[in-house]
Amino acid sequence: MSSDWPRVRLHVVTGKGGTGKTTVAASLALALASHGKNVLVCEVEGRQGLARMFDVDPLPYAETRVATGLRGPDGQRPGAVHALHIDPESALLEYLAMYYRLGRAGKALDRFGVIEFATTIAPGVRDVLLTGKVFEAVQRNSRNKGAVEYDAVVLDAPPTGRITQFLNVSDELAGLAKVGPIKSQADTMMTLFRSPRTAVHLVTVLEEMPVQETADGIEELRAAGLPVGGVVVNLVRPRDLPDEALAQAAAGRLDKEAVRADLEAVGVATTKTLVDGLAAEARDHAERRALEESQRELVDGLGVPTYELERLAAGVDLGGLYDLAATLRDQGLA
Repeated sequence: MSSDWPRVRLHVVTGKGGTGKTTVAASLALALASHGKNVLVCEVEGRQGLARMFDVDPLPYAETRVATGLRGPDGQRPGAVHALHIDPESALLEYLAMYYRLGRAGKALDRFGVIEFATTIAPGVRDVLLTGKVFEAVQRNSRNKGAVEYDAVVLDAPPTGRITQFLNVSDELAGLAKVGPIKSQADTMMTLFRSPRTAVHLVTVLEEMPVQETADGIEELRAAGLPVGGVVVNLVRPRDLPDEALAQAAAGRLDKEAVRADLEAVGVATTKTLVDGLAAEARDHAERRALEESQRELVDGLGVPTYELERLAAGVDLGGLYDLAATLRDQGLA
């Protein structure tokens, strides 16, 4: 097995709300760590989704070890997965302390509400602070003494509709700051975000709106010069029924007597209501599968590598997260 993205250090995961991008980001971090890598997975939306994924307490603004990576198929010792919840206020305080040595003075500014003003009134500055912390984690320097060096960073990013604006921080700051340290930092970050060391992966489900938003997102990223990674198709339904049975179910021609006989053969007592209900469920399933197949064709036509994750019947717990990580690794995303 080999990764489709061997040069990438920063994996940005985005997707329409409800597609499971946080699940994919957490699974990707575990998959990357299976190669013996130390991995940091970050979130910037304030939802504490990573804490729920890894079943740990709410994350502070500190890099916290949350898991050991998936063990490699060759018995390779896995790396560690750390997680970080980034909020703009803490990022600004750290920025002031690291670059301007404003330790106590920075906290005084916080008491006066200056930091809230800077991070709320000027959204471009807010995004620079959030992405700036991610940039610092990828390219550690002497200012952050004793910090863990990571082989890969995974960012659970904002939704697809905002991802280009979020990453394109240099252009977003153009109307706010044409010179100065923040503008300089934004320009420096763009050298990473537009390089082959970054890949923006998009998560979708096989429904019309998420697939269309994914296509639009890819177009916008490319127009901004940002590197498009792969598309992860999440929550895929199992393909248990053969095509012939699906066609019969969709047309309402399912052999109900055969269904009844199969149930009774395994000891299930049947009634007309039960068999009719199962036939109706089968028809709904067949129609849903037909819709998914049409959307899968559109995804295949996007011109980027695609990966699929099955819907887990019991939901996603930590064990399920490892299963998804193994799938992503085996398919080459990690």
